[in-house]
Amino acid sequence: MSPRQITVLGECVADAFAEPGPASNELALRVLPGGGPANTAVSLARLGTPARFLARLSGDVFGRLFRDHLEASGVDLSSAVTAAEPSTLAVAELDTQGQAAFSFHAQNTADWQWTPEELARVDLAGAACVHTGSLALVQQPGAAVVEDFLATAAPQATISIDPNVRPLLVHPDVYRARLAHWCALADVLRLSEDDLELLLPGTPPEEACDSWHAAGARLVVVTRGADGALASLDGERVEVPAVPTSVADTVGAGDSFTAGLLHHLGARGLLGGRLTELRLDDVAEACRFATRVAALTCSVVGPNPPWQRQLEQLATPGRA
Repeated sequence: MSPRQITVLGECVADAFAEPGPASNELALRVLPGGGPANTAVSLARLGTPARFLARLSGDVFGRLFRDHLEASGVDLSSAVTAAEPSTLAVAELDTQGQAAFSFHAQNTADWQWTPEELARVDLAGAACVHTGSLALVQQPGAAVVEDFLATAAPQATISIDPNVRPLLVHPDVYRARLAHWCALADVLRLSEDDLELLLPGTPPEEACDSWHAAGARLVVVTRGADGALASLDGERVEVPAVPTSVADTVGAGDSFTAGLLHHLGARGLLGGRLTELRLDDVAEACRFATRVAALTCSVVGPNPPWQRQLEQLATPGRA
């Protein structure tokens, strides 16, 4: 079965990685296109799911980089907005484990300026799923417009949300205040164990899952890096191990996991409504696939998710 279209809404961010410059008093920045929702859209398209990206793309040098990257990966930008504001910049510093700490330059940038009129023009007839999250759901003035768009989309599409908490830019209290409302809108909630600790410090994952189920989310998946993932479907749980890999960095791994999860569910015709046909075995299989996608993303520098052919090679005995 061919997967139906998934619409992703959110930001594109220029991820700048600091590197030593040619002189001792210089620093070079290697800029790669990123941003959680953009990474998810790219990963979906590379896996073979028709992916449409709703973004506000600046006309500056970074915006042109984003467009080239997204289109080269097969992402549909027909509903993207050409924005007058500048692009968002994130400067990443990697630790010895490949974990990235970001500093953001995001004030009054293009990604957060959504208007009701811009999203009212979007045709949702062909979308099996709408995915969003990250800063687009909390950065004003556009955050409320995005929430309203999800409410409009919910009767006809599965709703997927990844909070992707960024405490250096938005205080976790802002996410906490909206999380129950997002769960009421969402069918799928995917978050990392770091997100969990920021949102509900000291809360066991199982307890957190139950609270989010009670608020409305049917499927909750907590990714745990090298420890794999915990998935909870209406309180039924399954744990899936991570795929061992040589880690270059972890940038974009969670976004790729989300894409792998949604791609796998969509390819089996399980998206498009309230997940009423979804069973725990389906969830486990989708999470196992998603961990492979995330592992390959970790094996290269930056948010560079794999193409379907690379996954096929990984699954073929005797091939790299």
